[in-house]
Amino acid sequence: MAAFLITGATGLIGQALCQRLLNNGETVFALSRNCQKAAKILGSQVQCFESVDSIPADQHIDVVINLAGAPIVDKRWSDARKQILVKSRVDYTRELIDKLSKRSNLPHSFISGSAVGWYGNQEDTIVTESSSFKPEFSHELCEQWEQAALSAESLGIRVAIVRTGLVVAPNGGFLSKMTLPFKMGLGGPISDGQQYMPWIHLDDICRLFLFLAENRSLTGVYNGAAPRPVSNQQFSKALAKTLNRPAFFRVPSCVLKASMGEMADLLLGGQRAIPEKAQAAGFEFLYTDIQSALNDVLNSSDSK
Repeated sequence: MAAFLITGATGLIGQALCQRLLNNGETVFALSRNCQKAAKILGSQVQCFESVDSIPADQHIDVVINLAGAPIVDKRWSDARKQILVKSRVDYTRELIDKLSKRSNLPHSFISGSAVGWYGNQEDTIVTESSSFKPEFSHELCEQWEQAALSAESLGIRVAIVRTGLVVAPNGGFLSKMTLPFKMGLGGPISDGQQYMPWIHLDDICRLFLFLAENRSLTGVYNGAAPRPVSNQQFSKALAKTLNRPAFFRVPSCVLKASMGEMADLLLGGQRAIPEKAQAAGFEFLYTDIQSALNDVLNSSDSK
């Protein structure tokens, strides 16, 4: 039985990951600035600490999974908001590793989140972990976050990084925001619909994090995206089919830019990212096509 320390445990991936670890019989600790709130979300089986300093010195930690960070799409990207996005990821990760370095027993692995936004808008170019980037804010944010995580290597801790795509989940995430207009019969592609959406089912992203935690020879960056990314138009068609609704209404790019500012780039651009390294390492996806993934999460959501 291993001991896992999870940051960002109350987020979409964090909650699912904690539950999966508990089901596997692992010991799970969470870091949260509001442990009372975290306890209500995660349950009594997850022990919460406000800081690494609060964890008993004799309590060993085998694996840290670092998912902490302010939500990317909740607010417009003002300069102040950008600072919050950076601070909540980069500064937090640096502080976390600094505090871990002071413990007598170090974790053997540090698995950190990142995002496919590292690559910037790649249009229809197939993107692997060795691909270059386009200089955008999303790249700058992810690059700083990854470099902060990689600093754990200087302590002799193995580091693996997951560049996560759009997580298809039954409750929460980007899908919860996209389904409403479709359910009202007002859904459709964004702009010309040709931008790629590197998606991944919630079950698979959790399984990938645990795969990297368990396989201690694996290091570096891994794309957390399903093997078959789809265009926004293909995604809209699949979502409409699952919901049995039309997908006739196209959202003009000018509307998004006016309402979202620079953040609209996330929806108007995309990455045709594929999980080359994960598959080469032997990871097998449960969900490889968007239709089956949407059918699973939306049917399970409706049945609850």
